[in-house]
Amino acid sequence: MNKIKWLLAVVCLCSTFFVQAKTYMVGVALANLDLNFVSILRSQMEKQLNEKGMKSQFADAKGDVSLQIQQVDDFINQGVNAIILNPVDTQGVMPIIKAAQNANIPLIFVNRKPEVKLTGKMSYVGSDSALSGKMEIEALAERMNNKGNIAILMGSLSTEEARQRTKAVEDFVSAHPGMKVIQKQTANWQRNEAVDKTLSWLQDGNDINAIVANNDEMAIGAIMALEQLNKKGVLVAGIDGTPDGLQFIKNGKMAVTIFQDAKGQAIGAVNVASDMLEGKKTETFNWIPYQTVTQANYQEFSEKNQK
Repeated sequence: MNKIKWLLAVVCLCSTFFVQAKTYMVGVALANLDLNFVSILRSQMEKQLNEKGMKSQFADAKGDVSLQIQQVDDFINQGVNAIILNPVDTQGVMPIIKAAQNANIPLIFVNRKPEVKLTGKMSYVGSDSALSGKMEIEALAERMNNKGNIAILMGSLSTEEARQRTKAVEDFVSAHPGMKVIQKQTANWQRNEAVDKTLSWLQDGNDINAIVANNDEMAIGAIMALEQLNKKGVLVAGIDGTPDGLQFIKNGKMAVTIFQDAKGQAIGAVNVASDMLEGKKTETFNWIPYQTVTQANYQEFSEKNQK
């Protein structure tokens, strides 16, 4: 009898081992690896997936919605167990949602919040876009004593974060009579486009006291344009707290940035995917907090930055 019990125990242990040893494949669909923040997000997710013992495939949509939809379909056809999605267009995600639902595959959105209701095996890991815009303009306005002309460099308008960050800035300015938005254009998150837009504003004679950018890359582009024209006294703010952005904070060329935790978002997305695959309870929204960065505190963010 004892021998039978011993054999049963061995069988149970072996069964448990094989269940735990199952290796999941996760497909990660990214909006555009040319964007600095997305590139950092990718490297952190890859690291976390490896640490979790999960296999992965990455796809770069290069800013093309149709390509991203095809890439997700390819993931499903290849038999991935879960999909992590950094969407190109936060309003155009329904084809991907339907494909994942039809395949009964968990779908985790990261960094860019979809503008549709999330149900079932879906979750969002990221930050509150409007809050980052509010924090950015509040910190900048303090430096300006709530007075002056503002120009806004927007990200791609197909994304919720660009629209929400911009609206938060405009709402703040409209509530402060001493401030005014005199220019607003998209530079699609890109440094070189921001250089061109800022040069155009300045060469047209716009009296700009501060430039509010939806991300660090565009803020850096604005700074480069200001330096090119030897324009002094214009404050510039960004969002992300990337290594490049922090360097511009350090040298005093960027007044403020809002740290967006790429590492926290990456780890959170992978952990949610893992928990869903293991049948554990997960939250629909998993918020990663922002933090304001200035020259006074940039060092702590350099130490824990995404690289």
